[in-house]
Amino acid sequence: MVSTFVLLLTALGVIGVVKIISVLHRMYFYWRKKGMPYLPNSLSSFIASSKLFLGRISFADYNQYIYNYFPNAKYFGTNNFGVPTILIRDPELIKDVIVKDFDHFPDHLTFIDESVEPLFGKNVFALRGDRWREMRNTLSPSFTASKMKFMFDLISKCSHDFVNYLVDHPELCHTIETKEAFRRYTNDVIATVAFGISVNSMKDKDNEFYTKGIEATTFTSGLLTTIKITFLRAYPRLSKLLGLTFVPAATTNFFRKVVGETIRVRKERDIVRPDMIHLLMQAQEKDSAGVPKMTLDDIVSQAFIFFFAGFDTSSTLMCFAVHELAVNQDIQDRLRQEVQQHLAEGNGEITYEALSKMSYMEMVVSETLRKYPPQVFTDRLCFKKYELPPSQPGCKSVIVEPDETLMIPVYGLHHDPQYFPNPDKFDPERFSEENKDKIVPYTYLPFGHGPRKCIGNRFALMETKILIAHLLQKFTLKTVEKTVEPVVFCKNDFSLKPIGGFWLGLEKREA
Repeated sequence: MVSTFVLLLTALGVIGVVKIISVLHRMYFYWRKKGMPYLPNSLSSFIASSKLFLGRISFADYNQYIYNYFPNAKYFGTNNFGVPTILIRDPELIKDVIVKDFDHFPDHLTFIDESVEPLFGKNVFALRGDRWREMRNTLSPSFTASKMKFMFDLISKCSHDFVNYLVDHPELCHTIETKEAFRRYTNDVIATVAFGISVNSMKDKDNEFYTKGIEATTFTSGLLTTIKITFLRAYPRLSKLLGLTFVPAATTNFFRKVVGETIRVRKERDIVRPDMIHLLMQAQEKDSAGVPKMTLDDIVSQAFIFFFAGFDTSSTLMCFAVHELAVNQDIQDRLRQEVQQHLAEGNGEITYEALSKMSYMEMVVSETLRKYPPQVFTDRLCFKKYELPPSQPGCKSVIVEPDETLMIPVYGLHHDPQYFPNPDKFDPERFSEENKDKIVPYTYLPFGHGPRKCIGNRFALMETKILIAHLLQKFTLKTVEKTVEPVVFCKNDFSLKPIGGFWLGLEKREA
């Protein structure tokens, strides 16, 4: 009996080892037969991968490492969480992939089965093919210039409320962790614009909308998440069989409840608000031949990804922007002059049109997005066979097969001195009228490009700019003892966040 158990255990151990060796061989030598440069092909690159997995180096530093590994290659082979991937570093080739030949690469790589995790699997970022096109077309009207203008007053009120709370509570301003603060602002913006719910998270600090936002964005960091993503990508079928989920069940249930209640109330009271929920409700009621009827999960998933991006990504952009303004007082002073000029012209108020005319504000935010892009890389999934030109002299053309993945190193491009000299310097002049046309196309990709470009980029920019304008009107931004410059990125997070948080001081200005 014992010997049978030991024999079975040994057999399972051998099978496991063989499987691991097989996976590692595929990961590390998949591209050799293609006749192209590939990574890892050395001990140092294997060590770098291990350090990333163990949280010893940041995601940005690892991507910078692999980006610079073959500086003269247009592309090379690597792996992304166990998935063989081609990293493209040539701007012309990037243009071909994401714009010119988009029909060959129309989708993102997804690693979560929507039947197991509808909150992530059904959103517009993750959807593929015709379902993505239908959802994109449904959501696009939410983000037109006219809709942005309508939303502006709602966002401006949230910004005013946020800044006025800080003015009335100077004890908070001597040393403030801006990430925690700005998440409260973005939470209120998303609540009112997307869900029609009025929340003031500075006054009501533990409101459920905010606490669920924290839960929805803090589970995406750490070694456990890295292991989970690796497993989900490498073994999607087994993950589905095991019912492995990426989002906490409580978070999923909360958003389903909120969206469901919002839809119910709007239908009962015949409430119409020109926002994303309304457009999704209209799409749900459509009866189009050949188009699957939109379910509640479809709507909840779109609302969630909008909340997720708005809550975390936008607040991080704001944090980096005010950090650089605090560190670079001359840039802050020049931007404040621009803001004050438009305040004077608007009788103390900033209008949608005035914000659109703030050229230096645009330069500052653009440079923030260059230095600290919202996504370190983006990807595309091959849909139909595609031929890449030789990677470098002496190499041959490479055929990309369906379901193979391409990765575009956004952070690497943004920090390549060939395209952005002295890349670690915060220099808004890169985006001045005289200089912005000199930027090599497809080397600046903070929101992606082409048909898959981030649908909410206008919204994120607007809520960021209006907050900065109101802050500069009332405060001088200053570094404090806890401010870390230059920024040192966290080593256990996929997004760009500094170790220890974002700290600065707000000094109230005289009226």
